[in-house]
Amino acid sequence: MSVIGLLTPEAAAVAGAVLVALVLDVLFGEPPARLHPVVAMGRYLEAVGRRVSRAADAAPRPGAEFWAGMLAWCLGAALVVALAAEAVIALRAGHPLLQALLLGALLKPMLSWRMLRDEVRAVESALAESLDAGRQRVGWLVSRDVTALSETQVREAAVSTLAENLNDSVVAPLFWFAVAGLPGAALYRFSNTADAMWGYHGVRSGRDWTWAGRWAARVDDVMSWVPARLTAAMIMLPSWWRSWPLVVANARLTPSPNGGWPMGALAVGLGIRLVKPQVYALNAQGRAPMAADTQRALDRCARVVGMLALLSLLVLLWSWGTR
Repeated sequence: MSVIGLLTPEAAAVAGAVLVALVLDVLFGEPPARLHPVVAMGRYLEAVGRRVSRAADAAPRPGAEFWAGMLAWCLGAALVVALAAEAVIALRAGHPLLQALLLGALLKPMLSWRMLRDEVRAVESALAESLDAGRQRVGWLVSRDVTALSETQVREAAVSTLAENLNDSVVAPLFWFAVAGLPGAALYRFSNTADAMWGYHGVRSGRDWTWAGRWAARVDDVMSWVPARLTAAMIMLPSWWRSWPLVVANARLTPSPNGGWPMGALAVGLGIRLVKPQVYALNAQGRAPMAADTQRALDRCARVVGMLALLSLLVLLWSWGTR
């Protein structure tokens, strides 16, 4: 089931699966960890990562580390794609309605809007209690040191994470589902998880990932390239043409070739600045975000999720109407 399905009777099952996945996400959130395929991906990456990376105090072996990381990534990716493909094959004999329901249930763990929304809300709620509580809560979302962040910096970190993960956790998985079906969505989720765990230029948790994680980081950059720009465009709708040049200019200010697009779009769209000290300052001429801006950011991102649901509904109705 792929984007080609939009031109065939399979369109109903494809679009229906997206709707089912989004509804399941909003209603129930994440499945239990023991049943969550992304948790299983993480366990594989953690176990193998200790073997392909080197200890921080060990002598570097760039070539060996790079090839070991690449081969371990490819082995995990092949397994993920094979399992997803087998699941799709098993569903093909079913009625389109049953396909949509089951495929949507399998797609759901590949995306996560509700958890992202709730975690960002929790940061703002914690800030209302105290700065220390806000720092502690935002530490769940970011890998940087949060102990000295100001209230504004805590809020900027939460809103930046919201924008970046709107792409990583919603738009990109659905984009790859449209392109290559469930195997595409599963491959993207594996790639993004590997980048989060391995894609560091330097030391993390006592292991040096400079070479072992390079392949994982580059593959994620490639797979996120188009979705990140689509995410930015949807954040800016309906007036993207007026501010798009400013979004493009800000997107180039981040080290990541993709993260700056949704973050820059949200900063420009809300008229706020998003700063990571000594790394980037997006929409630097904007004002510092306030408590109300967190909800505005959530509303703007929820609108993107709503657009995706509406598009799926329209495709579903169109496919039924042409039968």
